[in-house]
Amino acid sequence: MQLGSNSLVLIAAILGTLLFLPDVLGVKLREKFKWREVSFAWPSEDVKQEALASGKYIVHNNLPLGLERWRDKLFITVPRWKSGVAASLTYVNVSDGMSPDLRPYPGWDENQLPTERNGASDEGSSYLKNNASIISTFRVRADECDRLWVMDTGLADILGDAVQYAPPSLVLFDLYTDKLIRRHFFNSTLLKEDSFFANVIVDTERGDCDNAYAYIPDLGSYAVIVYSLAEDRSWRVKHNFFHFDPLAGDYNIGGVNFQWTDGVFGMAVGKRLQDGTRPVYFHAFSSTKEFMVSNTVLKNESYAQSPQAYYDYKLLGDRGPNSQSSAEFYDSETGVIFYTQVNKDGVGCWNTVMPLTADTQGLVDSDSDALVFPNDLKVDNEGTLWVLSDRLPMFIFTSLDAEQYNYRILVGETRDIIKGTPCDM
Repeated sequence: MQLGSNSLVLIAAILGTLLFLPDVLGVKLREKFKWREVSFAWPSEDVKQEALASGKYIVHNNLPLGLERWRDKLFITVPRWKSGVAASLTYVNVSDGMSPDLRPYPGWDENQLPTERNGASDEGSSYLKNNASIISTFRVRADECDRLWVMDTGLADILGDAVQYAPPSLVLFDLYTDKLIRRHFFNSTLLKEDSFFANVIVDTERGDCDNAYAYIPDLGSYAVIVYSLAEDRSWRVKHNFFHFDPLAGDYNIGGVNFQWTDGVFGMAVGKRLQDGTRPVYFHAFSSTKEFMVSNTVLKNESYAQSPQAYYDYKLLGDRGPNSQSSAEFYDSETGVIFYTQVNKDGVGCWNTVMPLTADTQGLVDSDSDALVFPNDLKVDNEGTLWVLSDRLPMFIFTSLDAEQYNYRILVGETRDIIKGTPCDM
């Protein structure tokens, strides 16, 4: 069969388009782990069956939410949204298969609920099984000094008959020994009726480990708790920019429509500047705007709480419509902030050398199945972006289908996935 000149031109055009597609579409995130329902590495089958029979383990009530990588460990949090959560702080090995069992960290004993509750005392340790106990955590952070920072809410069965077993606290572990370094309970004066802590950001650098600070956004009462490791002390900072945007509280995700009023939520510590300071980027969950303040402001308690500090906070810009984000992370190698795009089933990016406008935002990946509600993300020391999606709105407002894959962890090399986006400079 002979082909006419028009046919040859058409074939050439098609081949040219196919060759060009990788640059247009860019490198997508790839699945690393996925689960229909998460399972745990129980000490024995008898222990598992006893937990099932007693209601201490209700399989479909265990939803993974936060993640963090340290060496071969990938930490995964399972907040106690509902009763029957087997363990709230867990990990898998990076080399594990596609749907691995979650292993409690540092062990099973530390992830068991106390038999009594603590309602008001600031010294909640007396009600814990031991001072390394983890009640319920949403996100964790492994710092440059090989320590794991865990924000423990102390609150269980959040969506049911909520029980405050202990005051909110920061828990620090040595990742080499898995031993507790310190536990710091938040004083009751820092807490308000609607306080809720679902994130922790650490400001430290190797070589200056003792002077670390942690920033814990209070999404419910619109403040940030600052913790000084050297002083073992914490204080509360307020600002108007910590509030949610009333025009950005409507969500449509996975066929579920709902409204949230979550305030300051995503935070990221940027690159050290010539004067030794570091910018702290932040945004409210129910907002499309991004802000910044110097870490020197947050670390100075008296100044941060004074009226003079108001103008140190800067509006960087607006990411554009429907760009609400649960988490963000600054990648020092590329200078890019990666952030979740919950209303777009995707992951966005912004190169911090650029002005922040809707046009300078990149969409790294979007998938209406694999990325339904990307909840947390981190960049590890090898330049790999890790993203956890978990279909949280369906878990809260409707139900999840146990026959489908509901929870996924996806990965991508940061320099590859920004190619073809405005973030690639």
